[in-house]
Parts: sequence; structure tokens; C-alpha cells
Amino acid sequence: MIVDIGTGDGRFVYQSAKVHPDRFYIGIDASHASLEKISQKSQRKPSKGGLPNTLFIQASLEDLPPELNGVAEEVHVHFPWGSLLKAVASGDSKLLTGLHRICTNGALVEIVFSLDSERDGSEIERLGLQAHTPEYLRQTVIPGYNEAGFDVIETGVLGHSEWSCLDTLNTSWSQKLRHGSNRALVYLIARA
Repeated sequence: MIVDIGTGDGRFVYQSAKVHPDRFYIGIDASHASLEKISQKSQRKPSKGGLPNTLFIQASLEDLPPELNGVAEEVHVHFPWGSLLKAVASGDSKLLTGLHRICTNGALVEIVFSLDSERDGSEIERLGLQAHTPEYLRQTVIPGYNEAGFDVIETGVLGHSEWSCLDTLNTSWSQKLRHGSNRALVYLIARA
């Protein structure tokens, strides 16, 4: 199973499930409103765009259903916000333990986020986040992931000109952020 936490409008889950009908995708988001449209669409008959290999769940990272314990072979967190952003961007081991709980042994975890000190300043301040330099990732963020049971295998900060990797994410936010932005993209890949 592939789990997308903070799925938003569910585009990543829906598009991935279309391309890989042999895999099961779960999209999780704390907002009921963002899930409503995609959840209805995925439950239609296949001839009308329905995808029986998808499931959408309203839940936060802090309150993931116990039925998800140990089921995720892959976990994706793309462009999170709020408490999910705080957990993944600060390496909050307490919250990341909840993420680890849903993973199978050896599950691949992909985290991608982008913060702009000007555009996202109030959210950065509210969440108590810092600029993500390679040193900050190495000294502060990665130890939190390690404490939660993850082995971080790759991390980096990419400038806007290096954002070609977003083509594979197929999320609404990646499409919005790539145009006219000078944001840095922070990514982290780990194994549970």
C-alpha cells in the first residue's frame, strides 16, 4: 500500500492509482472539504473515472486510525501545512513516531516541502520553524527522524532551477509553486 499524508485534493493518489491499477493508494488529510470531491470521483464506476484501488481518509498525523498500523510500503508527504509541516520540517520525533507506526519494515518515506520566508513568514513563525540549510537538516531534523525509527538515506535543498523532479510528483501544489517562484525545495527520503 502507498499512503499519501496531507493529500489535499488527492491528485497525487488519483493519478498514481490510474497509472498503477495493481497497487492500492490511500490519501489522508485532516480537512474533510479537500477530500470530498476526489473521494466521490474515485467511488464512481470505473467507466466514469472511478478507481477501486483508492481510499480517502479524514485524519491528522496525530490521530491516524490504528487499522493503518504497519500497512504502508511507501509513505509520501508532499507540501504539507500546519502541524504536519511542523512534524516533518522540524524532525519532531514524537509526531514522526505516529508516521512510523503505519509503515512496514523497510517502507520508503518521501517528504517534500517548500517554505518561503517572505510568503510563508507568518506560518514559519507560528510553527517555530527555521531556514532549512543542509547543516540544519543534518544537525536538527535528521536526528528527530532517527529517534522516531527512520533511517534517512537522502536529503537536500534544491533551488528553483532544479525543480524538474516535481514533474513526477503530480500534485496541485507542485504545479502552483513551480511557476514564478524563487522558493527552495527541501526533500528527505528515509526508510522505516
